[in-house]
Amino acid sequence: MSETVLSAQEVERITQETIEKYARYVNPSALNLLKLGGFDKVEWQGCGATLRDLAGNEYIDCLGGYGVFSLGHVNPRVVAAVQEQAARLPLSSKTFLNKPLADLAELLASVAPGDLQYSFLCNSGTEAVEAALKFARAATGRAKIVSTIGSYHGKTFGALSASGRDVYKKPFEPLVPGFVHVPFGDEDALASILDGETAAVILEPVQGENGIHVAPDGYLQAARRLCDQHGALLILDEVQTGLGRTGTMFACEHAGVAPDLMTLAKALGGGVVPIGAVMGTPAVWDKVFHENPFLHTSTFGGGEMACAAAITALRITLEDDLPAQAARKGEKLMGGLRAVQARYPDLLTEVRGIGLMIGVEFADADVGKLSIGSLVHNGVIAAYTLNNAKVMRFEPPLIISDEQIDQVLSAFDAALGETKALLDELLG
Repeated sequence: MSETVLSAQEVERITQETIEKYARYVNPSALNLLKLGGFDKVEWQGCGATLRDLAGNEYIDCLGGYGVFSLGHVNPRVVAAVQEQAARLPLSSKTFLNKPLADLAELLASVAPGDLQYSFLCNSGTEAVEAALKFARAATGRAKIVSTIGSYHGKTFGALSASGRDVYKKPFEPLVPGFVHVPFGDEDALASILDGETAAVILEPVQGENGIHVAPDGYLQAARRLCDQHGALLILDEVQTGLGRTGTMFACEHAGVAPDLMTLAKALGGGVVPIGAVMGTPAVWDKVFHENPFLHTSTFGGGEMACAAAITALRITLEDDLPAQAARKGEKLMGGLRAVQARYPDLLTEVRGIGLMIGVEFADADVGKLSIGSLVHNGVIAAYTLNNAKVMRFEPPLIISDEQIDQVLSAFDAALGETKALLDELLG
């Protein structure tokens, strides 16, 4: 990254102007939370696993946009592909054939598990989930959707109805009818709720926002078997887990399970352009689109520029074998975090995860928030999971170096030491 050339006075002026605009025009409550966590700085430049704020302070990004920046920030190949396509035709006219869309769909089919062949391109993970839920109902002629407690699938009405935390749902009720929730990882609970009225089961192979909970051994296989038994579809939400994050291209591959529908987003755009996708089998696609090919559409979905970004991101993921890198680096990071846990057993209760999708659970949520603020001051960005404030997530770019992992572990150890010293001082 090039050096910041702004003076200290310019940095202060721009920062204060941005803070004031957040307070007046964006979200004052969110601004207050950012201030409490030490995040009231203007992000300015990115390169690989590193972010730099307006003042020139550098941070190793272990939040990674909740899984967006698997290739790191400002990947030069993705940026170049986007620039080239943007100069030629950034968005589809929606009248002629779209070559980048066709190329991306072919590439996705070549790496997807099982019989997943077709892709519908959209703009985000929640849009992909909305499409998958609609496709499941259209393909089966049924209305009931089974999801899990603590799940997170997005915040539009359908995706929110599938999600499993009431605090985000209550203000918007009544939501879409027909959704039921069972405990995650409980095969018996799943078996007790599926019936001939069930259109689909939607699951995350790893519950991300609920605190990084990996599906227990045999659970996804059981879900697949039960869906087949009752004529229901299995939807796997791989928006956060897909494209190498867990150590395989898709997290469901750890269990050897292929879904009928699979949602993708986040890392798909290479950290440069937003794009989402829902993939489906020929059997599902025929039932959804045979009579009306325009049953579900998106004006901006599948635009040439976004598809160019996704094609390049997928090629880099394959060429550099990022899933294998995630598996190896995840073992290193998780082992180091567990060593820190052993030094602070009164603060940390568990380190868990898979690949570079790791959660560190604190004994107390407020202690976790203090530690996140201290970690920022030590040059590492992290945050707690949305549905479980006790858990700090580590989802760095898959291209993070071993040296940077060592720096993260040192910073985390220092942050825990500072937090413990503060608590000891406050509690006497």
